[in-house]
Amino acid sequence: MPAGGRPTVRSRRLGSALRHYRQAAKLDQPQAAEVIASSQARISRVESGHATPRVIEVRLLLDAYDVTDPQVRDKLEDLAKHSKSRGWWLEHAAHLRPDYLDHIALEDDATYIRDWQSVLVPGLLQTPAYTQAAIESGPIYVVPDQLAQLVKVREERQAKIEEGGATYTAILWEAVVAHPLMGVEIHREQLSAILEVGKRKNVTVQVLPFSAGALAASTSAFCAFSFDADPTVEAVTLENLRGTSVLEGAEDLTAYSNAFDQLRSAALAPDASAKLIRSVLRSI
Repeated sequence: MPAGGRPTVRSRRLGSALRHYRQAAKLDQPQAAEVIASSQARISRVESGHATPRVIEVRLLLDAYDVTDPQVRDKLEDLAKHSKSRGWWLEHAAHLRPDYLDHIALEDDATYIRDWQSVLVPGLLQTPAYTQAAIESGPIYVVPDQLAQLVKVREERQAKIEEGGATYTAILWEAVVAHPLMGVEIHREQLSAILEVGKRKNVTVQVLPFSAGALAASTSAFCAFSFDADPTVEAVTLENLRGTSVLEGAEDLTAYSNAFDQLRSAALAPDASAKLIRSVLRSI
């Protein structure tokens, strides 16, 4: 069972995939249970992410579902092996919401990360000073000790792209670049940091210009994740005042994937985006 009885992101992804392949094979849960000599209740818990199957059970189920693609099988077996593994972020679990832990787990597993932000600099690009100012100016009071932990966690999250562990694309509305919400000095440091990170081979930063019109208002900030060599979106997170929501439904994923493609097409090219950021830096 996932730690604390709560489905982990990995166990949920595994369960969702097994349910998809079972349904594609036109088998019901009792038939799947017979394959692993278990109960329908266990299959239900596996598919909901509340229980983690053993690797041998995953193999038997995939055999029964006629899933032969070695990449798919390796991926699901790997999820079974590591669904209960402790990530670095769990060291900070006492200071973090469970939904934020889910977001970090998705980041840690991702091969492709796509970020759209219309108000703030994305967390994976934020300087410590910007992070602190953003949290302090938010609507929820955070005690000093927790504030320091949140800043540290955001820095540690950035190791994912600093080490080349994922291909990262960020699209920022021009307002994020043009208006120093956190103070001029912090903003200047932040823009310089974005330019530096944008030079990495695995990072692309684009700016959606004001001239794109109402497109920036068509969708609120979101982050999309892929977990294979194929950049197909497999999960999306949305932040709101109450926390972070994770979307995994096929229709939701298609909608947000299309939205990101539309934003990317309307955004300035990376070189032109860097030029605009340098122009703003000179002006402040």
